[in-house]
Amino acid sequence: MTNHAAAPILVADIGGTNARFGLIDGRDIREVRILRCADHPSLEDAARTYLAAVGLAEVGAPGRPRRGAFAVAGPVTSDHVAMTNLVWEFSISRVRDGLGLDGLAVINDFTAVALSVPRLARTDRRAVGGGEVKPGGVVAVLGPGSGLGVSGLVAGADGRWSALAGEGGHVTMAATDPREAAVLEVLRGRFGHASAERVLSGPGLVNLHSALSELDGGAAALTPAAITESALAGEDPLCVEAVAMFCGMLGTVAGNLALTLGARGGVYIAGGIVPRLGALFDRSSFRDRFLDKGRMRAFLDPIPTFVITHELPAFLGLAEAADAV
Repeated sequence: MTNHAAAPILVADIGGTNARFGLIDGRDIREVRILRCADHPSLEDAARTYLAAVGLAEVGAPGRPRRGAFAVAGPVTSDHVAMTNLVWEFSISRVRDGLGLDGLAVINDFTAVALSVPRLARTDRRAVGGGEVKPGGVVAVLGPGSGLGVSGLVAGADGRWSALAGEGGHVTMAATDPREAAVLEVLRGRFGHASAERVLSGPGLVNLHSALSELDGGAAALTPAAITESALAGEDPLCVEAVAMFCGMLGTVAGNLALTLGARGGVYIAGGIVPRLGALFDRSSFRDRFLDKGRMRAFLDPIPTFVITHELPAFLGLAEAADAV
């Protein structure tokens, strides 16, 4: 029998533009390289290029990975995978065999982020508010980024975690005051449906800012980064309000998810936006809005909420997925 424990795991986080590859031993991530997807005709070719770059091209070479786990931006429902924003299509089993791997897991990119939670150290997360994790309890994960990823983790009898695959980012967004109601009315006029993702993502932050500007009779054409930077500096009242509304609405959606899943294992916020807000997010209305569920406040109060601060959480989740193959 092959001794998998002696070899690292080949991991890759593949988006529409770049593929980030690395090797992982336990929690030790090394040899991270970023390859442009357009420079390679296929996923297998990109993986071979990476392995050659780190001196592990030869099958059977000492230290060469025997297992792999890849995260892709798109659904994974069978052996055949077609990327959402990339021309690559591939067979998981053929890529596995072509790379000389004993096992290969391919999962959705946000599923990989969700699976990172069991492997996070205390220093990889920042608590926002009180509460204590119940060991083995259901975990909720939200990730505002280019879209809004939503998942949950359920522990199995064997100690392994399973991630729930759904489209929770597209639930209908609810308002909690007249100003939010007016913003959502503007967005319904634009999109027909005002989902959580329409406000809780990079494009969603732009939507919030532009809707607020429209309500106040102004014009807006700012990027998510510009809105965030202005809010952090306290320079523009509309940017400050947009970010504050973003944080509050995220609290509402996080509280809804915690109630739906019974997330006694905690609620984790991932993605590229919230970690950049730092103390501004901690001071926001996020936690108050998370708890603001009327008679269910007592149910939510013991549930902790965290911001994931690890730079490469998807890689940790991929290592978790690789352990199952």
